[in-house]
Amino acid sequence: MSMHHVNFDPLVQSFPSHLGAPDSYWASRQALPALCSSLSGTLQTEVAIIGGGYSGLLTAYYLANQFNIDCCVLEANQVGFGASARNAGFVLKGSGRLGYQQMAKRWDLDTAKGIYREFSDAVSRVDGLIQDNHIDCEPQQKGYLKIAHNEKAMAQLTSAAGFIRDHLGEDAAFISREQLSTELMDHQQAYGALRLKDGFGVNPLKLLLGYKKLVQNQHVPIYEKTCVTQWIEEFGKHRLVTEAGEVLAKKVVTLGNAYTPKRFNERVDNHFLPILSQIFVTEPLTQEQLALSGLKTNQVTMDTRILKYYYRLLPDNRLLFGGRGAIYGKDAHKPQYLQRLHLAMLQCFPSLSSINIAYNWTGWIAAAMDDMPHVYASNGVGYSLGYCGAGVSFSAQAAFRLAQQIAGESVPDLPLYTQALPAFPFPRARRAGQWAYYHYAWLKDKCG
Repeated sequence: MSMHHVNFDPLVQSFPSHLGAPDSYWASRQALPALCSSLSGTLQTEVAIIGGGYSGLLTAYYLANQFNIDCCVLEANQVGFGASARNAGFVLKGSGRLGYQQMAKRWDLDTAKGIYREFSDAVSRVDGLIQDNHIDCEPQQKGYLKIAHNEKAMAQLTSAAGFIRDHLGEDAAFISREQLSTELMDHQQAYGALRLKDGFGVNPLKLLLGYKKLVQNQHVPIYEKTCVTQWIEEFGKHRLVTEAGEVLAKKVVTLGNAYTPKRFNERVDNHFLPILSQIFVTEPLTQEQLALSGLKTNQVTMDTRILKYYYRLLPDNRLLFGGRGAIYGKDAHKPQYLQRLHLAMLQCFPSLSSINIAYNWTGWIAAAMDDMPHVYASNGVGYSLGYCGAGVSFSAQAAFRLAQQIAGESVPDLPLYTQALPAFPFPRARRAGQWAYYHYAWLKDKCG
């Protein structure tokens, strides 16, 4: 693993180029294909797409496949470098950090319903892409468990379940502590759980490479090792300068999410907070360890803490466990962050104290100021930013909606699509604010 990669921090370094791919469990299961050529010389295109992750590849796919619009993808490293290859592979109805009741309060019930429908469609869109294109990415059994970590969280989950059932028309099943421990997992910190039917786990890198193939089948050029170092707007056209060439585009879509350079374009600069996530994967659990921990399900699981932990049993019986990492990129690989995460796993499953950690890696996600994603296009520039950790599923819906916007079609009248990303009021204080928030959240999670 190169030192460059270890210390990359989107709020410190200028560009995410010349960095190694993550040393993740996924990378150990799937070699990256040969590099696509990098751009040299001048290229003219209708739409230039910056970033070759889920959002960038699928936007290219929909632009070409549904709208027959000429486009190309520019990736600073190679497909498989960024968040799309580092995440936990949880395909679920993410709503940023806002609950649906909060959405109904902030806007109104119809808006909450509309957003819920978009997030539901996102999960089925990913499912459809996998099925229709036979993407071999190890999808696991359906179901998303939300675990209440204390009494108060249990009451909040009950109320959320009622709201989803009464207003959003989905059956959110309630699972008691006893049922959880006998049928699903013997989780020592659980007070019960809520189960939604439609989440599932995948191998995120295999999913990404499946998307890459879809784009290549549409004959859309993907340029790897092609970092955009300068973005110049002149006379309603865009000049994207790369190390060995330039792209002249009528429209630009920037989809680097948290890997976007800190000074790139005024529409996104200082409009997101990069947050470090950390994930580890254990050695495979023996039959005895499985029995002791009571782990009998491959459903994706997350708890109700503000600083969430998320986990699932992988197809080869390893346990994947993730949560928040360090605040600064330079601290990403300091041992205390892995120790903290490991301790959190042991509090859930004390019987696994002897299990070894086989893989451990980090990656950046982007949070928005108002805790929700923004998929927005105006005057020939589009972006999708602020998935808040729910990007595996929502990126697919975001890409489809962004392609519609670029093609001039109307999209649902929802704040996700009609509002530009709000700026952080004191961008330089983002990290200090994050540090304070983490401490507040840690205390709140601990004390309820």
